[in-house]
Order: sequence, then C-alpha cells, then structure tokens
Amino acid sequence: MAAARRRPAAAQSAGARESAAAQSAGAREPAAARSAGARAVPEGVAVPAPRIDVRKTWKLYIGGAFPRTESGRSYLVTAADGTPLANACRGSRKDLRDAVRAARKAFPGWADRAAMNRGQILYRVAELMEGRREQFVAEVEQAEGLRPDRARAVVDRAIDRWVWYAGWADKIAQVLGSSNPVAGSYFNFTIPEPTGVVGIVAPETSSLLGLVSRLAPPLVAGNAVVVITSEGRPLPAVTLTEVLATSDVPGGVVNVITGFKKELAPVLAGHVDVDAIDVWGVEDATRREIELLATDNVKRIVRRPAGVTDARFDWLDDRAAERPEWIAAYMEMKTVWHPIGV
Repeated sequence: MAAARRRPAAAQSAGARESAAAQSAGAREPAAARSAGARAVPEGVAVPAPRIDVRKTWKLYIGGAFPRTESGRSYLVTAADGTPLANACRGSRKDLRDAVRAARKAFPGWADRAAMNRGQILYRVAELMEGRREQFVAEVEQAEGLRPDRARAVVDRAIDRWVWYAGWADKIAQVLGSSNPVAGSYFNFTIPEPTGVVGIVAPETSSLLGLVSRLAPPLVAGNAVVVITSEGRPLPAVTLTEVLATSDVPGGVVNVITGFKKELAPVLAGHVDVDAIDVWGVEDATRREIELLATDNVKRIVRRPAGVTDARFDWLDDRAAERPEWIAAYMEMKTVWHPIGV
C-alpha cells in the first residue's frame, strides 16, 4: 500500500514539473515573438511595398538613337527552352529605309577617318563589352541554351574577336594595296577603299559571336552598316547596340533592326542605296530570291563559304572566323596613275 501511494505522488510530481516547464516555455515564446516583431516593424513605421523591377524595352538602333518601330509591332522572343524572355520590335520597311539613310549619311565621315583611329574606336567597343561581360553571358546562355561555362567562352571569344579585327584597321591597306610596275614613266598604285553602305543578314544560330564576326570586318574597312539581327535570338544584338552607343563609334555607322527576316531581307537586298549585302543569315530556301534582288541593282554579294551551313559553322574556331579576306570582301580596289616628276 505504501508503495502504491508513493507512485501517484511521484507521477504527480513529474506532471507538475512538466506543466511548469511548459508554462515557462509558453511565457518565453510570446516574449521572443513580441521582441522580434518590435525589431521588424517598429510602431508608427509603415511597411514598404515590394519593389517593382524596371523592365527593359528592347528597341531598334538607328542613327545613334533608340527608336521604337514606326509600325508599333512587336513579337515574342523566347529562350532556347521556350521560356518567354521579352517582346522585341518587329521592324518594318520604313525602319529599314531610315537605317539605310542614316548609314549613308554617316559613311563619309567614318571612311575618311585615319585607319589607326578606326582601330582605336573598335578597340574601345571591346573594352566596353568586357565591362558588360556578365550581362552578355546571361543573355547568350538563355538565347542559345548553353551551359554557363560555354556561354562565357562564347562571350570571351566575341570580345577577343573585336580586338583581333580592330588590329587590322591600319594593316589591311598594306596587305591589299600595291605599287605596280608599268611600261612607262608613271607611278601606278592600287589602293583599297571601303565599298559604302553594307547590309548584313546576321547569322541565326550564333546571337553574339556570329554577329560580331560578320559585323567587325566591314567596319574595319570603313563601311557603314545596316544589320538585320537573328530573328529568334535578337537580345544580345540589342545589348551590343547599347555598347556601341556609349563607345566612340559615330551615330549611324552601325544600325540594327530586329524583326522577321522574310519581311526585311528582300527590302535590304532591293534597296538601291545599299552597296553590298552579306547573306550569311538568309535561309537557303529564300537565298536565290534575295540574291536576284541584289543583282538587279548591282550589289556586291558576300556569301558563306561553299558547303558551310549557318547551324554547323564553328564560330569558336579562330582559324575559320578570323579571316583578313572577310575584310577585303567589303573593299574596292582603286588604281591610280601618276606621271613621274610631276
């Protein structure tokens, strides 16, 4: 009986201790909660509303400015996995004509600059791209579906390619030009000169590196350029225009139009004030039509190498994409005769 009486007493004692501990913990929790609440939102202070991100408007680049398309149209740009990224301007024929007009106006001043000065300006573009490296990496990774390390390699190569082509600005004339022997008392010189306004249909698959590899050669030669970007991957090209706008490249020397190639490429090929056209990014199904339009007004046509497709070209291969002859394709050879002794 005594043992039986001792058990309830012990149980009662343990229960009392548990109840006291629970009450003590309960007393501490509200105090801690009140203390945390006091630190997070002091009395009399309004809770700030969540910040709304400033969304980027992806515009055209014409004459050194960033206009919206005059048509007011846009189209959805998605990542490689189908995720919506942005609405890009769907450029019109009027936008393209404005771009050609701006390029023609800017061409004489750019062509007349010293070759060394053009090289310095293009090197400045590479410097500014280096400062935006991480932004380019993120955009290329999304657009092309690349792994982060692969996207970094692509962006690094694009920057290095600007530097490589910039270095040719004051050397290409020595390579292509010549002093020719003639049977007479004359000096005879062959001098390379820029072609004029060049239209570029950019590669479709390589949104940045391919674009840089096709854009730099005519600029080095002293031409003004109108670019139709990759249709499905235009965003890195638009970001590149922001670099160009803050560099020393004069407004109008580079003009960039986003939109549908099937609408824009025929207009570019048929425009009589465009002196040459690069059809690298034109689909094989429509290339014949584009080239026929270009030949009607005696344009120079620059094609991909024979047997090469846009999708399978390795833009990371320096031996394939760093070519002085790509610069020469946008230059005319002028031969000058001058009497000796005069």
